[in-house]
Amino acid sequence: MKSQSSTLNKSGFTLIELVLVIFIISLVSAFAVPYLWNSGERAVKSDARRLSSSLRYVYDESTAKKLPFTFRFDLENSLWEFEGKSEKRSFKMNDNVYFRDINLPSLGNISAGELILTFSATGTGEPFTVHLSNDETDYTVIFNHISGRVKIYKGYRT
Repeated sequence: MKSQSSTLNKSGFTLIELVLVIFIISLVSAFAVPYLWNSGERAVKSDARRLSSSLRYVYDESTAKKLPFTFRFDLENSLWEFEGKSEKRSFKMNDNVYFRDINLPSLGNISAGELILTFSATGTGEPFTVHLSNDETDYTVIFNHISGRVKIYKGYRT
């Protein structure tokens, strides 16, 4: 006669199997979630915030340290960069996000090419508006040349 313990079916998962499944799910999530997070409106809003922070940083550094900075918008490649005496940083926008146009009172709307602005101890010479888009939504970044404040609005504002 067989013992009762040998006839029982052992079912369930071992701790190692559970840990392995959780690890695989975590790994897939680590790659998939950032891609999904930076799509659509979130991507444009994220780039508007990064641009706003860059503009504010350059304004503060140039006025506090009395050093000139150049700020370059590359509308064709969807990037911006700034350069000072001892630093240079470049930022590429998220996929499918681009500059719709940049508006300066002296130049009007610029929708192609490059735009280089100079920040000095007194800031820039004039205010400007940057429009970011991804064909689904627009965001407007407005820079105040006197105070250095930057405002972000959802939608296209003039």
